[in-house]
Amino acid sequence: MLLSLAQWLQSISPEFGYFRVFQYLTFRAVMAALTALLIGLIAGPAVIRYLTSIKIDQPIRAYGMESHLSKSGTPTMGGVLILISIAISTLLWFDWSNRFVWIVLLVTLGFGAIGWVDDWRKVVNKDPEGMRSREKYFWQSLIGVLAALYLVFSISENSNFRVMELFISWIKSGFDVNLPPKAGLFLPFFKEVSYPLGVLGFVILTYLVIVGSSNAVNLTDGLDGLAIMPVVMVCSALGVFAYVTGSSVYSKYLFFPYIPGAGELLIFCAAMAGAGLAFLWFNTHPAQVFMGDVGALALGGALGTIAVIVRQEIVLAIMGGIFVAEAVSVMMQVTYFKYTKRKYGEGRRILKMAPLHHHFEKAGWKETQVVVRFWIITMLLCLVGLSTLKLR
Repeated sequence: MLLSLAQWLQSISPEFGYFRVFQYLTFRAVMAALTALLIGLIAGPAVIRYLTSIKIDQPIRAYGMESHLSKSGTPTMGGVLILISIAISTLLWFDWSNRFVWIVLLVTLGFGAIGWVDDWRKVVNKDPEGMRSREKYFWQSLIGVLAALYLVFSISENSNFRVMELFISWIKSGFDVNLPPKAGLFLPFFKEVSYPLGVLGFVILTYLVIVGSSNAVNLTDGLDGLAIMPVVMVCSALGVFAYVTGSSVYSKYLFFPYIPGAGELLIFCAAMAGAGLAFLWFNTHPAQVFMGDVGALALGGALGTIAVIVRQEIVLAIMGGIFVAEAVSVMMQVTYFKYTKRKYGEGRRILKMAPLHHHFEKAGWKETQVVVRFWIITMLLCLVGLSTLKLR
């Protein structure tokens, strides 16, 4: 919005020439981060007071960690603060004609709506389980598939008109059309190596990345500050990839696919980082508020969607290694428990408790130790991911 306003002011008078600074993507990214940070810090206390006043308290599972029982009564659904900060900041600073930012915003808010319903049921119905898994996965899958169907053609073409043409030709061809190399699966550490996926392969991969990352972040959100800081680090790193992918100069120099318009995602990533840091101010131990599913599902979905657009799905798995480990730990624990119960009549466990962060708590680590050590691991993994920019 502000970009359009600056362009209009420049057009009516040369006196407003200094507004040319709004043309610079890096300037708008910095301002988006600062805007989201300030909105979060200023609105945070009021949001927390409101959530507390309407008794939006976090229910604690009876079978959870005993040390977490003291957190009962802490307001949840604080992810609303993150989403508001991201939405306002992004809308202020990005180019409204950019289709990639709009799709990321819609996916983020869509997953946030699912999380809102889930949290609301937990609070109103006093049910720690919230929305049932089958219902939650249905709505996540619907958003993920719709986003995938749009992105498979949007990444392949440079305008919405050309996207529609490609979509129509795909239907006329009997759902069989060749996609350009930039729509393939790119391997990190290799120059211009990509595997063609086809429309169906792209849609399946995109669905798995978006829905998988959404649930992985949600599973990680179990300790004060544990999920939000890795989200900030990973989205900041993805912002660098977006800037490179959206630049015809840098993408060619670094052997990355050039995707016109992808650079504008840097604005969203910056807003996401600023909003995350503001939330961390209130979420650090002992937390004054929890983000809840409304925040965790939305942020995870946003990370997955951005990674797909900038063609860095594998790098996302590397940088978000903590999220992957948390999700895998739950799948392993549940699968092994069901298998041993069916075979031996008694369920057995691989870990002391899942997700993974609870295993380390059971092993004697303090909550703050788990959180900070997971932060350090994420920082190292993000550096490994960023190294793929040059190590090819």
